[in-house]
Amino acid sequence: MGKLQYSLVKLATAQSDLTAIGPYMFWLMFRNVASDGLVFVSPPDKNNQPTPPVLSLPGCILASPSFPNSTTHLNQDYVFNWTRDSAIVAVELTAGPLPASQPLIDYVQFAQTCQNSASAIGHLDRASFFIDGTPRDTTDQADGPALQNLALLQMYAQLDVPTQAAASAVIAANLNFLQNAYQGQTYNLWEEELGASFFARSVQLKCFEAIAANTLGIGVPGWLSTAIPWLQNALASHWNDQGQYYRSLLPVPNDPSRAPYDPNIDIVSAAIYGAVPVTDTKLLATAALLRSQWADSSSPNYYKINGADQQLSSGPVGPLLGRYPGDTYDGDTADPSAHDHPWAISTANFAELYYRLAHEITTTGMVPLDNLSAAFFSQIGVGASTTPKDAAASLETHGDQMLMALVYHSDHLELSEQFDATSGYEKSVSDLSWSYASFLSAARAKNAI
Repeated sequence: MGKLQYSLVKLATAQSDLTAIGPYMFWLMFRNVASDGLVFVSPPDKNNQPTPPVLSLPGCILASPSFPNSTTHLNQDYVFNWTRDSAIVAVELTAGPLPASQPLIDYVQFAQTCQNSASAIGHLDRASFFIDGTPRDTTDQADGPALQNLALLQMYAQLDVPTQAAASAVIAANLNFLQNAYQGQTYNLWEEELGASFFARSVQLKCFEAIAANTLGIGVPGWLSTAIPWLQNALASHWNDQGQYYRSLLPVPNDPSRAPYDPNIDIVSAAIYGAVPVTDTKLLATAALLRSQWADSSSPNYYKINGADQQLSSGPVGPLLGRYPGDTYDGDTADPSAHDHPWAISTANFAELYYRLAHEITTTGMVPLDNLSAAFFSQIGVGASTTPKDAAASLETHGDQMLMALVYHSDHLELSEQFDATSGYEKSVSDLSWSYASFLSAARAKNAI
């Protein structure tokens, strides 16, 4: 009998428990969170030349431990703290099994360090920072301050009094910035295009609504009463003229290297992290197009791995989803691609959309089925005669299949940024913090059904 090799063992997807897997994902994500006892050092530059070492401060959250020359196929350096990514991770730290609140305290203190250094250069919305809290020379993104405020509000009750004061100061400074930014342009979620971002507007709206409703003693600026309806109207303006989908960015990008830019998965992400209701049938119409462009074998953007995953002997999983149809970034310089690949974030966010919608249907007893959402529901076998109970069950089943695809294609539960569209093997940077956080958020939504 041959020797059993752990590296060759395949998961029996139909028998694996997503609820049990979640805690493992949490601690894999936690490895990227700096503390007094876990200190990271900046890597060499892209030419593998040593640079003056920079040490991480407690509370820094690495986007990924990957950097050039850490493997043979990468020139991407993710050993930085993104305001957006770290806020999304911080929400999962708040909800997770932390034995003490110190990591949350560290996060607040590091957030304030980054905010102060960004303010000093006049760019409070700087997208990312070095691991010591100094700003990088990179894009500015107005979604970060809003997401950071949402994370701080969620963890506020778990903080000690001095840290609550620091969190309040960070929130106030973010609001002061957003007052003059929410009507303007920003670099979008993928840091590629400048314009009016559906995702940024959605998370800003959720931030403003949360501040207006807070009972924590956080000050509520008077201008929010104007900003909230303005953003609601602005989001509605993203519906395209043909009545098909929400546009990710206005004006619509026309860069031929990234065209077409819609339908874009950041519309689904705007519902997961922002204020777009999961029962919005225009959102569901957009989501139907997103799923079909990567899961329908007749689509020019079809991922072959999705066909293979439907034929697994242990049960179908997936589909895996990407970012947008014109995407060519794959993070793999040794095997450059002329097409896109599926992302863990995209797939987990879509699974969470299924779970949240199942929860809403279970709670209200109503299925938001109309001419716009009919295609979305037909993809999972739900029609006019389907009962709310059965519709919710189908949504949960299809959400499970998406999360199980991430588990099946993971490297023993370690999640990269992307998966190969043909083979399903992990691609791009490894151990992406946001990949773990998106899985955990979806798993929490599943448990709430």
